[in-house]
Amino acid sequence: MRELRTASLREAPYAFGETLEDALLVDAASFDEMAARQASSPAAATFLLYTEGHPAGLVGAFIDESGRGRAFVHALWVAPAVRHLRGGELLVNAASHWLAQQGAAEVYAWIADENRTAMRFYERLGFGPTGDRRSMPAHAEEWETLLVHHVQIEERRAPGAA
Repeated sequence: MRELRTASLREAPYAFGETLEDALLVDAASFDEMAARQASSPAAATFLLYTEGHPAGLVGAFIDESGRGRAFVHALWVAPAVRHLRGGELLVNAASHWLAQQGAAEVYAWIADENRTAMRFYERLGFGPTGDRRSMPAHAEEWETLLVHHVQIEERRAPGAA
């Protein structure tokens, strides 16, 4: 996961809530520990894309437990060489489906205003603006917009339901 994370920050440093320098300071073992925690977490997960046996993309999904309980996809990145394979769509759909299985009726994503390609991508997947904007946590001079996608009722079920 560390390899994918640092690759994403090298290619699109404006698009994520952290800097490459911060990611490089994190011990590689902590990425493994995070993956192990998320493997059994009902509130957070990371989805990986592999092509021909090599990691080529990732997206995070989590339920914000600090307030409104909103479900988010975040930190989507797919290697440029395989973007034409629709890996981003596969990742966001898998993460959104997982969030719906956790009971989410809506899935949110903060998208950097500068990243027009990502904005168009999420709009194609059915996300639309909420009207909320904020400065980016790691880049205070940059802004991001909150998008939302309403999950279909049949995609949702209560946690633990069959």
